[in-house]
Amino acid sequence: MNPDAVLRIIAQHLPALFTAQIGSTQALLSAWRIAMTRLTRRALVALLAAGSAARGAHAEASRPRLVVSKDPSCGCCSGWAEHMRAAGFAVEIVNTEELNRIKTRLGVPRHLASCHTAEVDGYVVEGHVPADAVRRLLAERPRVKGLAVPGMPIGSPGMEVDGAPPETYDVIAFGPGGETRFGRYKGATAV
Repeated sequence: MNPDAVLRIIAQHLPALFTAQIGSTQALLSAWRIAMTRLTRRALVALLAAGSAARGAHAEASRPRLVVSKDPSCGCCSGWAEHMRAAGFAVEIVNTEELNRIKTRLGVPRHLASCHTAEVDGYVVEGHVPADAVRRLLAERPRVKGLAVPGMPIGSPGMEVDGAPPETYDVIAFGPGGETRFGRYKGATAV
C-alpha cells in the first residue's frame, strides 16, 4: 500500500479517535479491524500514536485551566500553584508587577486581597484557597464572582511552615450579592 493511501485511510478514521468513544472496547476493536485489513504495521503504529495523542489532548482539555497572576518574586504563590497542579488543575503562571490592577479589573474587594489572583472557568480565586474549595466551586457553580482567603494563613496551601501548626481560616465567597463563608479549613483540609 502506498503512503498516500495509508494517509487517506488514517485521515478517514482519525475523527473516531477524537470522540469520547475512543476508550470503549467497540471503538478500539473497530480501529484494530480496519488496521489489520488495510494498513501496514508502520501505518498501524502511526494510527495508534495519533489515538494516544488525541486521548492525551482530551485529558488535558478536560482539566480545569487556572491562570495565576503573581509577583515574580513570591515563593508562596508558586507553592500554591504546585498545590493546584497536584490536585489536577492545568496551571499557567503570569508573573506581573500589576497585581493591584488585575484585582481591580476582576472585582476583588480590597479587604479580601492576598498575594496572588487566579482565574478559572469564569471565577476569581484570590489567595491561598484550597483545591477542594475550587473544585466545589466549579461543581456547584454558585452565583458569585469568586473565592478568597484573605491574608496568608499559616498552613494554607503554599503557606506551610515546618514546625508550625496550621491555622484555621475561612474561604469567603464574594460577588455582587455580598460575601459569605464558603468553607472553613485547617491547612488544606475542610473542618
